[in-house]
Amino acid sequence: MLPSGGGAYRAAPFLSSEGNAPLPTSLPDRLSAYAALASVLGVDAVALVPGPNFTRAVRHSFGSNERPFLLVVPASGPAAALVPNLELGSWAQVGFDGAVFDWRDQDGHGAAFEALMRHLSISSLAVEGQVMRVFVHHALKAAQPDLSILDAERLISALRMIKTPEDIAAMQAAIDLSERALARTLDSVRLGQTEQQIEQLLVRLLFEEGAEDLAFSPIVAAADGSALPHAKARPDHAVKAGDALLIDFGAKKHGFCSDITRTVFLGHATDEGRAVYDTVLRANLAGLAVTRAGVTAHDIDDAVISVLEASPYADRIRTKTGHGLGRDVHEAPYIMRGNPLVLPAGTVYTNEPGLYDIGNFGVRIEDDVLITEDGYETLTHFPKELTVLSC
Repeated sequence: MLPSGGGAYRAAPFLSSEGNAPLPTSLPDRLSAYAALASVLGVDAVALVPGPNFTRAVRHSFGSNERPFLLVVPASGPAAALVPNLELGSWAQVGFDGAVFDWRDQDGHGAAFEALMRHLSISSLAVEGQVMRVFVHHALKAAQPDLSILDAERLISALRMIKTPEDIAAMQAAIDLSERALARTLDSVRLGQTEQQIEQLLVRLLFEEGAEDLAFSPIVAAADGSALPHAKARPDHAVKAGDALLIDFGAKKHGFCSDITRTVFLGHATDEGRAVYDTVLRANLAGLAVTRAGVTAHDIDDAVISVLEASPYADRIRTKTGHGLGRDVHEAPYIMRGNPLVLPAGTVYTNEPGLYDIGNFGVRIEDDVLITEDGYETLTHFPKELTVLSC
């Protein structure tokens, strides 16, 4: 998925290459990492809400809806949870032995929040600023007006930056099925089809190949649409000979995402199209060439962007190189100049340089890359050489 946003940050002191050991099997041991983070941040507790970090911690998936759901892990002492009453049966499967404060729709959640805060007796709380919804924040403050709330999204999410072997296996399954679906889709592309028809076929084939969900809404864009980094498939744009066709998509399998982009040409490629494609491919390969444990996010992006800047198409640069990939399609680390984060073995990132000429066409090539102690492993295996479809 196209990289956007995500500033630089430094890793928490407890984040090291040792993090690729298997995640502890007991829930208290898994929660201990969040207790340690609370101590590092100098707050009394860390709060998680349903989402990737919550799922990683409890190994069960709970959705976000109109009902607040909260897991609070103090720096010391047992964790506590605020759980909608109708979820108590599912929550029992988690094996949580801390205090649970439940509430029913007809009663409202205010009293449960007040009971939770009295039980915890804390004055400061670190939260996931990009995941926690405003009404949950307000409910915490209503229950305890003097509560200090810190946005620690980056450091909370950084705990899952280094992937376990089980994580990698799940991600590889998502990538493999995505590549099978992409191959079948490209085999079926015909001149005169609309972008939306191609997108609909891709989505159907992803589920046929075993996807549990989409990682994000696909980007299927041809001709001038491919130059728009966040293009939407058009129902009225029929592809024609000479078009660049950019497909950026991903699937979820076992809770993990794939994120792949390939750009092909239909019928024939112009000299300009070939030159731009070659530039993007060389940038992609330059990023891989510097990838290894111990490199910084800045170093990878600098290697990639330098190739694009040295080309005749430098004015078409619009994005950074990539982002981390895992339970979220966008997560730490963010591969961009100015980010000094040292990347340990077990990190997975997207290497997705692109060049975009608004009103003309764009090219993006995206791989999912695992950093290893002595280099890297490209988890994506779909061909990257310039492809012209005979359609």
